[in-house]
Amino acid sequence: MREKEKHELNKSLSSNQMQMIALGGTIGVGLFMGSASTIKWTGPSVMLAYALAGFVLYLVMRALGEMLYTNPITGSFADFASEYVHPLAGYLTAWSNIFQFLLVGISEVIAVGTYLQFWWPGFPTWIAGIVVVIMLCLANLVSVKAYGDLETWFSMIKVLTIIFMIIVGLLVIVFGLGNHGRPVGISNLWSHGGFFTGGFNGFMFALSIVIGSYQGIEVVGITAGEAKNPQESIVKSIRSIVWRILIFYIGAIFVIVSIYPWDELGTLGSPFVETFAKIGITFAAGIINFVVVTAALSGCNSGIFSASRMLYTLAQNGDLPPVFKKLSKHKVPYVPVLTMGIGILVGLILNDLLPLFFKSAGDAFVLVYGASVLPGMIPWFVILLSHLNFRKRHQTELVEHPFKMPGAPWSNYFAFIMLLIILGYMFVNPSTRISIFIGVGFELIMVIIYYLSNHGKKTASVAKK
Repeated sequence: MREKEKHELNKSLSSNQMQMIALGGTIGVGLFMGSASTIKWTGPSVMLAYALAGFVLYLVMRALGEMLYTNPITGSFADFASEYVHPLAGYLTAWSNIFQFLLVGISEVIAVGTYLQFWWPGFPTWIAGIVVVIMLCLANLVSVKAYGDLETWFSMIKVLTIIFMIIVGLLVIVFGLGNHGRPVGISNLWSHGGFFTGGFNGFMFALSIVIGSYQGIEVVGITAGEAKNPQESIVKSIRSIVWRILIFYIGAIFVIVSIYPWDELGTLGSPFVETFAKIGITFAAGIINFVVVTAALSGCNSGIFSASRMLYTLAQNGDLPPVFKKLSKHKVPYVPVLTMGIGILVGLILNDLLPLFFKSAGDAFVLVYGASVLPGMIPWFVILLSHLNFRKRHQTELVEHPFKMPGAPWSNYFAFIMLLIILGYMFVNPSTRISIFIGVGFELIMVIIYYLSNHGKKTASVAKK
């Protein structure tokens, strides 16, 4: 019993913290700075792309929620994949999550250094990166509560900014605030080439980019094993996803494409900055820059937490040395946290050094970051597959289950097929094709490593019996 307690994580995350973590995982830098690039593919109908992607991810989260309600564990979808699909599926899911968040963490740290140059031109990005990594590692090492508190504040800043931007935008649209009292209206939704400006292919290309902005939404599943009241927290967090998607994504995009003709957004910079500037908030760029810094910090913070718990899960399954499952006195897996911090620092150093030797190193980094999209989708696929087998094995518990997946198993099939179609269009789209190939290459390498390892041999011998 004492040995078991020795390797058990601290359960100190509150329901509110879990909801804010889920919210922080959903809203990233892409919405603040990258929304103009998704709009160019399909125009105002990008709202529907966010809605459709959001609905698919809601189904994925409901499938995860049903399983977590019955068995709230750290590592969640990786453990479910091993148990309900195949040990290889769990192995790939865990490493895909680590790979994804390592790349995201590196890019977010680099982004922080770049954004700080807005106020301090010429400030070395690597110094800012080192400070950020040390600060976030310390927050993750202190306790899971410290991580939750930090993520709550980061999320709150993002949420308040978006709500304020939506309110300001509606005042411009309805009352003409900042437009000499002349209401802008919503005619921009259809008066510049129509609602679907890029046709069906344009919409699907946008959808394949939009889906990436939801990466990290499944982090709430990893936090379940460290929540005070996991069942209650899981239900509240996942149920709130719908209104969060409607308000924060679709609401913000609606305001942007209503105020500005979609074909002008590419020349405006951040649509958020322009919306604030329109009503005379001349320091709008400074506000958004501050918010984007917090969004980048939030992304890196969530990445360190999520990936460290996956390293911990791999150690528990015997796929990493036992040192990775050692806990500090605060019940934090300190070796995985430090490993992620070192990994991000190595990426930060390589980002500065490689351009000295290879002129295209910067472009290569962008490609590798894009490669995180496929590994980021692996957990969604395995959650849907795991859930189908979970239902077959737990029919008795499902009779009185208060948080069932709506429409299962047909909703599973629908979400799975939609993700496959989106992935297919990522292969078709020249902008994302190479990144997907890199992602596929990573998954193949991990499959080979799995079967060459002792773990793979054990699995094969068990299968023969």
